[in-house]
Amino acid sequence: MTVKFGTDGWRAVISEEFTFDNLRLVAQAIADFIREENPTDPSVVIGFDTRFLSDRYAAEVACVMAANDIQTLLARADTPTPTISYAVFDRKATAGVMITASHNPPRYNGVKLKASYGGSASVEHHRRVEGLLERNVADGRPARLMSIEEAIRQERVVKFDPSWAYYEHLGSLLDLDIIHEGELRVVHDSMYGAGRRMISEMLTRTRTNVLNLRDEMNPGFGGIHPEPIARHLTLLASVMQNSNRHAGLATDGDADRIGAMDARGQFVDPHRIFGLILRHLLKKRGMRGRVVRTVSTTRMIDRIAAEYGLEVVETPVGFGHIADLMIGDHVVMGGEESGGMSIYGHIPEGDGVLMGLLLLEVMAEAHQPLHVLVDDLLETYGPAQYARTDLKLSRPVNKSELTRKLIDTAPNAISGVQVEEVRTSDGIKYYLDDGSWLLIRPSGTEPVLRVYAEAPSDQRVKALLDFGEAIAAAEK
Repeated sequence: MTVKFGTDGWRAVISEEFTFDNLRLVAQAIADFIREENPTDPSVVIGFDTRFLSDRYAAEVACVMAANDIQTLLARADTPTPTISYAVFDRKATAGVMITASHNPPRYNGVKLKASYGGSASVEHHRRVEGLLERNVADGRPARLMSIEEAIRQERVVKFDPSWAYYEHLGSLLDLDIIHEGELRVVHDSMYGAGRRMISEMLTRTRTNVLNLRDEMNPGFGGIHPEPIARHLTLLASVMQNSNRHAGLATDGDADRIGAMDARGQFVDPHRIFGLILRHLLKKRGMRGRVVRTVSTTRMIDRIAAEYGLEVVETPVGFGHIADLMIGDHVVMGGEESGGMSIYGHIPEGDGVLMGLLLLEVMAEAHQPLHVLVDDLLETYGPAQYARTDLKLSRPVNKSELTRKLIDTAPNAISGVQVEEVRTSDGIKYYLDDGSWLLIRPSGTEPVLRVYAEAPSDQRVKALLDFGEAIAAAEK
């Protein structure tokens, strides 16, 4: 059995590679890892999302943990990833396991490994689990098992509700009085994911009216990808256009990502959400510190930070890189273009629920519609139009080889605009002197070349993407 952990765990197609037998072997390797981390008093928190069999998979992992004498807290119901991550930190557990494939299509499921600090386990942690798994398979060592009934009877597995401690923590990060006074009418589209009703429950005792959309249990996600991007949110857009609502919030399958809609049904992407919340934290709350963004995230963040004399750190794609800095540094806010964001005082974990609530705080404090706030953001720190395209290749491309090739052939200008800098922290990124940029990154898991661009106009974005597509054509 070969299992490779990506930037945030292991994902595979249900009934192909993601089977109970394989899951037990992975769980045993994680159990061995936990016992190495804490030989005397090991403990684990386990959660699951709304996907097909996720509750059963979580119970099976709990059975393995119990058989390995690891004290286990098992969520009673489907729960967002950030809620489980906070429980790991709050309960001082050795580690956490979340059964989810996040924003992936319904046919996938997965395992996210959480560290004791309440964020994704490090690359080194994942490599250790992979090594333990390979050792166990090579030695023919099966997973230890105990029935869930016996584990509960012996209190090795205890079921619990992690939501209330999480809600209390969120309350310390939000100004609920401002949200209360805003009397906003909101739609929350949980996309059938584990974030269902979380925002409305958090705001129950405020004057916020929340309409929950796609909040029933549907393991097939209604045939959609539970990813909060514009093409998957046509239902939310329709509701916003035909109702008197101030904002629409959308969270992904395990609610660690956020997207939004304004009152006119126009998509508000994570770049703009990041900018609105960051400006609010700096201007209205007076927060100070470093700002962290991934290489594929808008440069509006840099301009906002520069206004307050703050340093911006650019990391490779993946929230784990942001988390590494949030653990050991005073980071006001960190985020990525896919919608994962967190702030100082919270766990180093993307949290769509918290970000959605903070966006409501921004709106309530400003007494302005969301589209007006976005327009002001773009007028002040933009203009900034953004697009991304994924180009299929005939074969996988080695990232380091392609990067070297693109450095050697880097142009002085792209579509008539001077290239002022080239960076290679994750693929190759061209910075142009009109404030635009182009990022080209080969996928590490499939023959796909990802091309990202930001520029002052849609026309310039298209020109940059065309340049990237020409490079992809040369690689086919």
